[in-house]
Amino acid sequence: MAVWQADWVAARLAEQGVQVEIVPVSTSGDRHQTGPIEGIGTSGVFTKEIQRALLEGIIDVAVHSLKDLATAPVAGLVLAAVPERGPTSDALVFADSGTATLADMPARAVVGTGSPRRKAQLLRARADLRVADIRGNVETRLAKLDAGDYDAIVLAEAGLRRLGFESRLGQILPSEIMMPAVGQGALGIETREDDQAARTAVALLDHLPTRAAVAAERAMLAALDGGCLAPVAAWGRVEEDVLRLSGRVTRVDGSRQLDAALDGRPDEAETLGRLVARQLTDQGAAELIDEARRR
Repeated sequence: MAVWQADWVAARLAEQGVQVEIVPVSTSGDRHQTGPIEGIGTSGVFTKEIQRALLEGIIDVAVHSLKDLATAPVAGLVLAAVPERGPTSDALVFADSGTATLADMPARAVVGTGSPRRKAQLLRARADLRVADIRGNVETRLAKLDAGDYDAIVLAEAGLRRLGFESRLGQILPSEIMMPAVGQGALGIETREDDQAARTAVALLDHLPTRAAVAAERAMLAALDGGCLAPVAAWGRVEEDVLRLSGRVTRVDGSRQLDAALDGRPDEAETLGRLVARQLTDQGAAELIDEARRR
């Protein structure tokens, strides 16, 4: 997990009088800092080692970026809390301070991202761009941008703000151009299913509107059998007690894009997610997902 995630949860638990010790756990995703993320697996590269430590009793609470957490449940573990979500959007960070928007970028500009979802949607908006892989933490990626390796890179708005890089925000991409990843901007707090003390401690961090929104997104992704590396996007939000879910699947080269959206009740989040997935499937989503897997 990123340090800020653990620190934030630890601070909130300490406010409740819960004694906290932070135990860093290195994951295969953290260690693999070069080359495409697909090279080290399709699921759980940022979570499996943390979950193993939780199951073995080395830790009592696991903190994840929810977009990294696989939708398939792990026996013995439970998603005990989902705190209030941060910004969900992606943002472009430009090498040239004179560039303000995606539309301003010159033809054949090089944009860095390690995400098939981001790549597909970028090419949908600008088929002339050259989208190149980039890995590493936020600081490493910004350093590569500043070194001239890219004309722009795509990063999560939430991460830039949480790490104090608001000044680097170029264009916050609207969902029409770049719909976020499932769970983007949210944390997922796991405990052992039978550890009632830990579940009770973290329960006060749970934010019901956020939990409903991400439950719908995750149910959609699970129904599509997309996995975290497929070009699948979703945006759930609760507005005036209505849960709204938008979903999207984009061909990796951007040449085709499928969209679906439905409204429902927050207590029907998983049903809503499955219904949006069905809409996308009826449009041909399985074909686009299979194409992405074969690349």
